[in-house]
Amino acid sequence: MSAEHPLIKSVGKPKVLIVGAGIAGLTLAILLEKAGVPYELFDRVTEIKPLGSALSLAANVIPLFKQIGIYDELISLGKTFHSIDQYNEDRKREYSMDFRAAANLGGFAPRIVSRSVFHNLLFRQVPSSKIFLGKQVLSIKQSLENGVQIQFSDKTIAEGDILVGADGAYSTVRQSLYESLKNEGQLPASDDGALPFSCICLVGQTKPMDPEMYPELTDPICHFKSVIGDNKPYSWGCMTAKGNIFCWSVIQYLDSESSKGHDSFQNSEWGPEAAIAMCQEVRDFPLPGGKNNDMTIGDLIDNTPLVTKVMLEEKVFDTWYSGRTVLIGDACHKVHPAGGAGAMNAIQDAVALANWISVLDSTEVNEMVDAFKEYKAERYPVIKAAFEHGRTLSTLAATDLKARIIRYLTKNMPTWLWNILVKRMLESRPQVSFLPLVEDKGTVPPIYQPSLQKTLAIRKAREAAEEEEPTTVKAL
Repeated sequence: MSAEHPLIKSVGKPKVLIVGAGIAGLTLAILLEKAGVPYELFDRVTEIKPLGSALSLAANVIPLFKQIGIYDELISLGKTFHSIDQYNEDRKREYSMDFRAAANLGGFAPRIVSRSVFHNLLFRQVPSSKIFLGKQVLSIKQSLENGVQIQFSDKTIAEGDILVGADGAYSTVRQSLYESLKNEGQLPASDDGALPFSCICLVGQTKPMDPEMYPELTDPICHFKSVIGDNKPYSWGCMTAKGNIFCWSVIQYLDSESSKGHDSFQNSEWGPEAAIAMCQEVRDFPLPGGKNNDMTIGDLIDNTPLVTKVMLEEKVFDTWYSGRTVLIGDACHKVHPAGGAGAMNAIQDAVALANWISVLDSTEVNEMVDAFKEYKAERYPVIKAAFEHGRTLSTLAATDLKARIIRYLTKNMPTWLWNILVKRMLESRPQVSFLPLVEDKGTVPPIYQPSLQKTLAIRKAREAAEEEEPTTVKAL
């Protein structure tokens, strides 16, 4: 990391500065490492904590893990799940959403893995010499001619050619970029405003629990259970994960009045302080499970070392890049977690962006902007669809009349129609062009992936041009 202040123009492959070591930032770092692109990764935290609940990883991203060589370890860390089972407060199952066909349709069975375990797996793939923690961004300078420069709170400086904002919903990189664009009169009105939200979420993962008291923990198949409150604005659920742990969450649906009461709360990081009161409110909520089928959310809370409370923001920004700066993951789109696609979309963003960065062979800003334009063109329609899907599924777990109607339709949906929906969920299965491609074994063909096919064509054209170059005449 450079300690000098002047902006220095790079030559050759552009150097990438990634702000944010979450799933999006780590995935991009891993891919740039594989592609031989110089990069550095920064995060404001001083240590990595076991935050969050669990992630669903399916055929949309699993081929990528085969490409980068961590597939076997990923499989060992997760559990396959067959269905999402919906219960009422009497702990009686009302209906299930069956995902068993997904393994055949997409070529890989979907898996549930603890978020912290998955994050640790990614973190270990990045050389420690390229990750810098405790780096709070103070200011960002961008020059179309000379590069980008970040100043951190510890008075150090980082310099590079491309700046990637992977620093979450309250992205400092995005805020800096948008402030500059607004001052220039170039920020769309749609991007000039606070992040809207309609839910509060309490999440956690337990320490290892006694399988004699909770026999479902011994099942190699994940038990994915969800409960909708009776006449209360809450839904909650849990998943069994490897290591005899439960991953769980509670969602509170806000009305307009309570939303206003939370308008001043900006949650740029997950912390336990805000969670205590909500834990007391929800601890008696019933869950199906346990030896006597009398489990409650309180049983899980009492065995969870770190409970966190977050706002569930929902927004797809229109401005994803400008100049040498580009955004990925939650920094440019925040989708309701009911869709189960947050991590998947972050990973797929990294794939598309890495494909284009990998073929950049100069530090000219015009080439970068063209690459960023291609990246957004590929990902934006997918994200907009995921945004609507997440909203629909969040409605499924709500408590109003509209939600009841949607639940009725879901419960009585014909198998053939449900399978069509599952197919659509699995159509996007991107890979990177700079690693050997993984054979796709899904019965549903993957949709066209522009960044893969276009950068493969660029690589083939370059290889052909090199072969056609006349050999150097040896000096006599």
